[in-house]
Amino acid sequence: MTKLLHIVSSPRKERSASREVAEAFVQSYRARRPNLEISTLDLWDVDLPEFGEDAMLAKYAGLSGTPLAPSQQQAWATLQELAQQLHWADIVLLSTPLWNFSIPYKLKHFIDLVSQKDILFSFAPEHGFAGLLRDKIAVVVHARGLDYAAQSITPAQRFDFQKPYVEAWLRFIGIEDVRSLIIQKTLFGPDIDHAARQDAREAALRLAEDMLSRTTEAIA
Repeated sequence: MTKLLHIVSSPRKERSASREVAEAFVQSYRARRPNLEISTLDLWDVDLPEFGEDAMLAKYAGLSGTPLAPSQQQAWATLQELAQQLHWADIVLLSTPLWNFSIPYKLKHFIDLVSQKDILFSFAPEHGFAGLLRDKIAVVVHARGLDYAAQSITPAQRFDFQKPYVEAWLRFIGIEDVRSLIIQKTLFGPDIDHAARQDAREAALRLAEDMLSRTTEAIA
């Protein structure tokens, strides 16, 4: 049974372009894999803990190999539990809008909490870093209000810190197979917004079909 984790980072609920396209992907995938197991982590509906003193001390205790105090153990266990959803999933589906040329602070908060040694990556001086999330696929839906084409007033080369950051993080934690869906110009009026969403939904359907066909070929 394939397990999919959908991480939602837009607070717009039903008006969210990134969530709309992500759900189109899920519907298409589930249509051909009815036994798909889905878990949704809406970052606006959970109380993300602060990365406070106990968590920080636990982090450095782990780096130095010293025992954790009870309060540090509790803080670290909370981070492990939060990250367990990523370990559980075969497919990590991440839907995110672009805020200030990057990602929403809720998503950054989540990334900062779970991206810890021995939780999502390992480290050895002789080998460096190694991500712990192997043999998984990530699908990322990036929504942008403006146009980030090369000839636009906000070309991605200068203004896009969303897609490069998210993809770098996913690969750092071990997910090498990263697929991206991009929806742009959602602030250009209802007609352009509608067309952009439609194009992105169709791209999501094609991606789901491609992933399923590749899985079938691998099994065959």
